[in-house]
Amino acid sequence: MSAALFLAQRLTAAILAVAVLAHLVLIIAAERAGLTAGAILARTHHNLVLLAFYVVFVVAAAVHAPIGLRNVLVEWAGLQGRGLDLAMAALALLLLGLGLTAALAVYAA
Repeated sequence: MSAALFLAQRLTAAILAVAVLAHLVLIIAAERAGLTAGAILARTHHNLVLLAFYVVFVVAAAVHAPIGLRNVLVEWAGLQGRGLDLAMAALALLLLGLGLTAALAVYAA
């Protein structure tokens, strides 16, 4: 693995550690408050802070996951080369597209 991929995965791991913890705290707080899905959507509607948080979350996950999967496929399946790199880039774009679509849908709901 190149140094750039190594650093990107470690940086996104740090971001994801904080983001996942914050996300879980938000979920637990909403559940304890007895909020319904509708009430949660009403609170997140046009909330730029939450949109920014989830955009950072999505970008970090879209970078982190394909690098990790690439490493697994190289080490365990012996795959390598341009085809693998293109497949992981496609996965990153798919995750980015799906995640940003979800974040924007919640923001605009």
